[in-house]
Amino acid sequence: MSFLEGHRVAVLGDMHERPLARYLASLGAEIGGPVEGASFVIDDVGREATADMAIDDTAIHVSVTPFGSGGPRSGWRGGELVSSAMGGALRLTGKPGEKPVKEAGDACTFHADMVAASGAMAAHFARGTHGKGQHVDVSIQQVAMSRNVNGVLVWQFDRRKLDRAGQCIAYGRAKVRVIWKLADGYCFHALMTGRLGAPANKALSDWMDEVGVDNPMRDVDWLAYNRSTLPEEVRDTWQAAMAEFFAGRTKEEIATEGRRRGINACVVNEPADVLQDEHLRARGFLETPSGLPERFAIMRQGSATTAPAVQTGKRTGPLSGVKVLDFAWALVGSITTKTLGDLGAEVVKIESRSRPDLARLDVQVSASSADSLDDKPWFANLNTSKRSLTLDLKKPASREVLNPLIDWADVVVENFSPGTMAKLGLDYDSLVKRNPGLVMVSGSVFGQTGPLAKEWGVDGTGGALSGRTFLTGFPDGEPVIPGAVPYGDVIVPFVMAGHVAAALQRRRETGQGCHIDASMYEICVQQMREFLAAARDGERPQRMGNADPAVHFQDVFPAAGEDRWVAISCLDKEDHDRLLAITGPDIAAWTRQRADQAIAEELQAAGIAAGALQDCEDLLEHDPQIAGRAALWDIEHAVLGTFGHIATPIAFSGDELAPFRAPSMGEHAHEIAREIARLSDEEIDRLEQDGVFK
Repeated sequence: MSFLEGHRVAVLGDMHERPLARYLASLGAEIGGPVEGASFVIDDVGREATADMAIDDTAIHVSVTPFGSGGPRSGWRGGELVSSAMGGALRLTGKPGEKPVKEAGDACTFHADMVAASGAMAAHFARGTHGKGQHVDVSIQQVAMSRNVNGVLVWQFDRRKLDRAGQCIAYGRAKVRVIWKLADGYCFHALMTGRLGAPANKALSDWMDEVGVDNPMRDVDWLAYNRSTLPEEVRDTWQAAMAEFFAGRTKEEIATEGRRRGINACVVNEPADVLQDEHLRARGFLETPSGLPERFAIMRQGSATTAPAVQTGKRTGPLSGVKVLDFAWALVGSITTKTLGDLGAEVVKIESRSRPDLARLDVQVSASSADSLDDKPWFANLNTSKRSLTLDLKKPASREVLNPLIDWADVVVENFSPGTMAKLGLDYDSLVKRNPGLVMVSGSVFGQTGPLAKEWGVDGTGGALSGRTFLTGFPDGEPVIPGAVPYGDVIVPFVMAGHVAAALQRRRETGQGCHIDASMYEICVQQMREFLAAARDGERPQRMGNADPAVHFQDVFPAAGEDRWVAISCLDKEDHDRLLAITGPDIAAWTRQRADQAIAEELQAAGIAAGALQDCEDLLEHDPQIAGRAALWDIEHAVLGTFGHIATPIAFSGDELAPFRAPSMGEHAHEIAREIARLSDEEIDRLEQDGVFK
């Protein structure tokens, strides 16, 4: 399917090889040619630098720059390392107490390009509504900040700061180890909270018993386990035993016996392993002329039906008028529907009190408790601009509410394990019998097809299998978690949202809906494309620390004060010569005597890309560029009061965004049943008595 067939993209600056250009090409757009007459214009230089160009009024003009267009730092020089530093991601990557280390590849830039892709497609849909083009502006710094939801929340609520977590993932109050040394490599394994993790956690414990290692987890009630509240001394004891267990296992055992047993583990792959992966081969992911990934999702075309009339809704935003039925949970699905909702779509979120969203359970800040489903700022951030409908889908009477919603929806979003929606009679093939023009998007770790489709996976799974984890760290050390905050979980939603917007505009033109299959593993592999190319050519890429083959010289240097650092990138020898003229031959000795922000200001004034490794206090309290971009939305929450919510990090010149607070559990159940399902008060009362709204 070609969502953008007949559209041409003019490329400015160095965007030809960027993921955004590949994304648009994957949807069928022609890349190249002059600005005049282009349907899309993409650049990495900013709106100011393109102000005099003859860009058509109907064109979608997308800028992705280190600090965004406009504002006091829009002219600062950047690049991946500096943008990551200033956005807060770089400070969180590496071992506690040691020098921070860059994530493998251009991680923040890739993330920003996927955010820009969703913005471009939303603006494309809006153009189909009102006929006008507009500028879509994305700051890599702001995007990097946006994925550190946990860090932003613990600073706002508890005035705590997350630190580098090494081989762990930080969950607000807890650091949970997830990278383990094997006899011949490494694996990723995480103990998960509640129903999601209980069977897999027990499977690991049983395996530990069978091989005879000390097992302090033998009698744990895994349904009651909470990763955020487990006492630290207990966690240390568990993790010591797990380390002993994994040290005696091989990569082959984890990939075969571990998978058979259903433990939450996967091998940490090298790039060459990815090229030989049977699952990717089965899905045809690398069957391209170059042998490198091209697609970002699989699209399955629906039947032709009457094209819907162009209309807008009551809300503002480029997606005004779009109606979304949201079966999503946790991060991938929730951020997808948050993005659609923040951009103007009407979103109805289906929830259940018997299986609450994970984000309603994790106690991460002091304002939250284990007794409430409505006091979690994490859930609030991930679920702005939605209404909540609680339904017990196991009750046949729930269809009295659900079927009219299926008829109402333009879009259905879900991110359950493949096969789950089919068991509920809610898979794409079933839904289009009622609503032939439906656009459905499914997000999962491995995708809807292939030998691993129904296997376990979380954010770190995609990172481990893609090579991203293996390549993050210093050359003489072990791999560390890239970013210490979610990555695949926050990238996939923008691919999903972008595909949805493009599919909706195509539906206007052809009457055809579709099913979109997005795989976190595949999208993480997309980010590793340059390393796959090296492996394809016979190289064996290794961890490079803060170096980058495309940059003449760059590194992270200590600044004055405790755990203060500055990132410096010299794109060429001239930059490096200017740097040494200022610092002398010992750069670290010069930086160590100066404040990080002062170093950045001085070097930027000299035309050298530099930035402080900012934490959440720096970003939220002192960064003028972040403040100017309204990176946080102050929204009043029903339980927690007013606090800063992470904004969907896209600025539109022509469409205003008007997000609203996340819902309490089931807050809008009766309202939705009355307004959309058209049920009477008597019918609603009957369903309430029958326990349908639970």
